[in-house]
Amino acid sequence: MKTMTAKEVEQQLSEGKKLNIIDVREDEEVTEGMIPGAKHIALGTVEERADELDKDKSYIMVCRSGGRSGRASQILEEKGYDVTNMEGGMMSWEGPTK
Repeated sequence: MKTMTAKEVEQQLSEGKKLNIIDVREDEEVTEGMIPGAKHIALGTVEERADELDKDKSYIMVCRSGGRSGRASQILEEKGYDVTNMEGGMMSWEGPTK
């Protein structure tokens, strides 16, 4: 499984790179703030909502600490998606949130 640090994700966003970020935390967790531009798909709904994603794009998976996003990454990898897990999750995120 591919991984990236929160700092690497923040750096790419600050350089203006368009990233496809999927936040797999629960509804009440995302109210505390998400990475700007992230799409919310709770882990429990990832399999049934996978068809909302484009297999021709790359995705960065995010959760609170990196565990659930790792699981989501495995699920999507098995379905043929190009995914990267953000290590440390939002606990490591120092960039802006919305």
